[in-house]
Amino acid sequence: MAVSPRDNTDEVWRRYKATSDPRLRERLILTYAPLVKYVAGKIGTGLPQHVCESDLISYGLLGLINAIDRYDLHREIKFETYAIARIKGSIIDELRSLDWVPRSVRSRAREIERTMDELEKRLRRPPTDEEVALEVGITVEEFHDNLAAISRAPVAALDELWTISSASGDAVSLIDTIEDPNAADPTGEVSKGEMRAALGEAVARLPEREKLVITLYYYEELTLREIGEMLGVTESRVSQLHTKAILRMKGRLGGQFIQGDR
Repeated sequence: MAVSPRDNTDEVWRRYKATSDPRLRERLILTYAPLVKYVAGKIGTGLPQHVCESDLISYGLLGLINAIDRYDLHREIKFETYAIARIKGSIIDELRSLDWVPRSVRSRAREIERTMDELEKRLRRPPTDEEVALEVGITVEEFHDNLAAISRAPVAALDELWTISSASGDAVSLIDTIEDPNAADPTGEVSKGEMRAALGEAVARLPEREKLVITLYYYEELTLREIGEMLGVTESRVSQLHTKAILRMKGRLGGQFIQGDR
């Protein structure tokens, strides 16, 4: 079947789903390839220098192809929204398999998670940086340095899947629990209401500043620098707020990554 340059994207979609023509799939891949570069660039800003953006793009292309093959034209969700989630997941899965994060960073992240959770239960409020640092046995400056190191690791990403029930193995990503006011009604898309409710409650219990950072970063898609300008703080401080929010939620929920921290 010939592919005409005059065919619009909707028509290409209909013809591809009806015929599975590889030439039509290639057309769709080329159309949506900029999404891969966008996601790879956003993820790459927080990674070590030795992680090449071209590699991230390669990982993301696999996610894009998977999204094109699995997308349902009758779903009330834009393909771009669906594809971005798949692209992010593909890149993060590959980074996790490479396991470039130092064990010391993973160990300190777990220690801070536990400490924040224990202090919050004891104090009945979110602990301050000073209180967490004192409990861990480090200075506030060292605590901030640790947050910076953790923020560059995938253990602090909302895109990661977390296990909610160790018995059932049910899992969901935290980003799926944050309300998107521009999204279609999620009731038809969500089958794991209880898990979403538990994580949604954890998001709601975050201190307002941390909740705002997460919402602006993941749904408004602002950069850390842009969020800092909006809040009147440095980009480094925004990164710390983001990392604390993730660690706080992980500690509160007792969440573990599906493939496990090492």
